Parts: sequence; structure tokens; C-alpha cells
Amino acid sequence: PHVFHGAIEQTYNTRVRKYERTSLTCILAYYIQDTTMSSTGPYESKRQLVAEFQNLEQEDAILAEYVWIDGSMENVRSKTRTLRSSKPITDPATLPEWNFDGSSTGQAPGHDSEVILKPATIFKDPFRRGNNILVLCECYTPQGEPLPSNTRAHAKEVFEKVASHHPWFGLEQEYTLFDTKTNWPLGWPTNGYPGPQGPYYCSAGAENSFGRDLVEAHYRACLYAGIKVAGCNAEVMAGQWEYQVGPCEGIECGDHVWMSRYILQRVGEIFDIRVTLHPKPIKGDWNGAGLHTNYSTQAMREEGGYQVILDAIDKLSKKHSLHISKYGA
Repeated sequence: PHVFHGAIEQTYNTRVRKYERTSLTCILAYYIQDTTMSSTGPYESKRQLVAEFQNLEQEDAILAEYVWIDGSMENVRSKTRTLRSSKPITDPATLPEWNFDGSSTGQAPGHDSEVILKPATIFKDPFRRGNNILVLCECYTPQGEPLPSNTRAHAKEVFEKVASHHPWFGLEQEYTLFDTKTNWPLGWPTNGYPGPQGPYYCSAGAENSFGRDLVEAHYRACLYAGIKVAGCNAEVMAGQWEYQVGPCEGIECGDHVWMSRYILQRVGEIFDIRVTLHPKPIKGDWNGAGLHTNYSTQAMREEGGYQVILDAIDKLSKKHSLHISKYGA
């Protein structure tokens, strides 16, 4: 009691002397707040504190993050379940199906909201690490029909039919980083605009490059997960970046791009930076963001492949509008 009283008295004398009429209750509250609530103690940040819990033993528990494309067909959702296994899980066929409330994701009506998640591809989890996994899933009705948002199901059927052509894809995903406090692209002056485009593309330096720490973290996280990221670079607009996925064959490229997008959003959470894939996040003469697609078949990659490419272009031109209606430009 004497030590505690002495601490109160010292706090009173050194910090609140000018408030001579402050009650003992106020002084006590001030003392308690000062010594127990002013920081996270020995931890430098909340993230470091959370890491202490992530290092706890899980025994035979594996945390599986089920990830799926929602009704917007632009965003991803996820939720976690605990699986029991003493060995790493690598085959999605061994994973249980799951379900979610589709009325909350724009994928089912409120009176019949159950949507089934069927695991399709497994990636290592760069956030929880260990044997924990990220699971890309397809969405089905309880009757077993793929949802309209489940374009993977049809794509997989098509790729299986043309497997002998060994189609390769290389995708260039552009994105823009936004400051969550100003809701303005990262590195842009508040209520203003940066200098003209030109120095930002593939740039270095604090005056031109904004968000590199997030970009590097995303790059490493994707590689850890097993995603075939080929590279990354700063883009034309300040606060805009790009990474490349591939070459991948068939459905694999789509799986890797979607999971890389999910990881990008999760990394953005950690850095408190908003990430958008919007094709035109800033109006005016500012660079847009896209997903440039590079494609070839085995015949295109072999001797005489250039003529095969020209023949394919001619065939595509005859149904140009149909193709644009299905997957854009």
C-alpha cells in the first residue's frame, strides 16, 4: 500500500501539480492509464503482438482459408475452418465441401441462401504459415449446379477439351494504391495532383515511387504461396503498380491470378492501404489499370509459329464482338 501510495504521490507531484484541486480518483485513473494503457508494452506494434499468438503451437490443427469469387465477379470473400491432419494437405479432393450465406454476397436470394463451396486449388498460407493453407473454391447450388459467378467451372471444361494444344497464359495485373485517410492515390498531395506522368514508370526514389514496401511484401507472399509471379514494376501513374503471373497452362493461370488478388487485398489490410483493380480510378488524363493477357499454343511457340498466330488473329476477327461481350478487351 505504501509503494502504491508513493507512486500516486509522485505522479501527482511531477505531472499534475498545476491541478491542485484534482481529486484522488482522477489521479489514480491517470496513473493507471499511464502505466498500463499507453502502449503495447514490450511490443513495438500491434502487428508484432499478433505475431506472438501466431507462433503458438497448433498440434494437428490446420487452418484452411476457403476463398471464393463473390456475386460481383470482381471481389473475393473468405472464411476459415479448422481441419485435423498430422501431415500437410496438398490435394483439394481430400478437403471437405463447405457452405456460406449467398444472400450476403450477392449470390443467392434470402429465402434460399445456401451456397456450396467446392475446393479447387490449394496454396500455402503466407499469413499463418506452417501447414496452414489457402483454398480457392468454386461456388455451387445445393443441387450441384455452378452459380453464374462460377465461370471457372465452364473454363475448366474448355481447357480440358483443348489440353493437347497446351495453351500458355501470361497475365499483367495492374492496380492502384489508395491512402485510406485521404482516399486519394498513394503519394498524391492531399486535395491536389502530382506532377505529370513520366517519371513514375519503373521508377526509384521517394519523389517518384510510392508503396514499394507493400509491393515487395505481396511479391514475397505470392511466391511463398506457390503462385507463379514472374515480376513486378511501378506503373505510369503515381501510386500505380503491376505484377505479372505466368506463364501458366490452362486453368492454372486463372487460379493463380485470383489467389494473388486475394493476397494483395490481405497485404493491403496490414499496411492500411486500399488496393483497387478499377480500370479508371482517377478521371482525366491519368493512366488506367488493366489486365493485359499474353497467350500462345504449342504450335505458336514452335518453328513456323508466327503464321499460326496470324491465322488465329484472322479467326478471332470474325467474331470480335462476341468475344468482347464475354471477356472484355
